[in-house]
Amino acid sequence: QVQFVESGGGLVEPGGSLRLSCTVSGSIISMYTIMWYRQTPGTRRELVAHLTRAGSIFYADSVTGRFTISRDNRQNTVYLQMDNLKPEDTAVYYCTDEYRLSWGQGTQVTVSS
Repeated sequence: QVQFVESGGGLVEPGGSLRLSCTVSGSIISMYTIMWYRQTPGTRRELVAHLTRAGSIFYADSVTGRFTISRDNRQNTVYLQMDNLKPEDTAVYYCTDEYRLSWGQGTQVTVSS
């Protein structure tokens, strides 16, 4: 069974940075598309970024130019570097693969002064 464990969230001031990690077990990340989603209370999960097996990258318009997705195949971990954070980035961030059958517990990101 594939498991995803997110970490790296926290409280940061506007303009600050965080790096989220998604450590995967039961699957090899280089063979699948890995996705980062985020969700705020009462809303649907929003796709933030994804990284395909071939290395193609997608970013939501709201994070383009500020977020960077990458992976470390040796660590079987996908990262989301978040720079110039804004209050509207506040959410629980989740990672999953292209099948979206399994999700981690999420990591809370709060951007506030």
